[in-house]
Amino acid sequence: MIGYTTLGTNDLPRAAAFYDELFAVIGIQRIMDFGRGYAWGTGMDKPAFGVMRPFDGKPASVGNGVMIALAVDSQDKVRALHAKALALGGADEGAPGPRGEGFYAAYFRDLDGNKLNAFCMG
Repeated sequence: MIGYTTLGTNDLPRAAAFYDELFAVIGIQRIMDFGRGYAWGTGMDKPAFGVMRPFDGKPASVGNGVMIALAVDSQDKVRALHAKALALGGADEGAPGPRGEGFYAAYFRDLDGNKLNAFCMG
């Protein structure tokens, strides 16, 4: 159902470097450059994750209650993404661990304060 998501940034080069390194941990690379932003994914026919400067020219801001969840296939990848995000300057929002039956997750914020979650099932 989801085609793509986007998060706003006030520093596109910094955000791009953060996500280039973060997504390299799980083998994801940039698939699109659209001038005021970039997208990462595994192909143009698959869901993508984008970061961009807001279209209206106003500063990007964090949405209260907004979070993007990144599905991975192992607890090791959840831990690796969380650790990489923190190493790149992101903020911890919840250490890796079980969050209910069959759900393993970790929470962090990117350099602009956007909240993300890495999770796996099983």
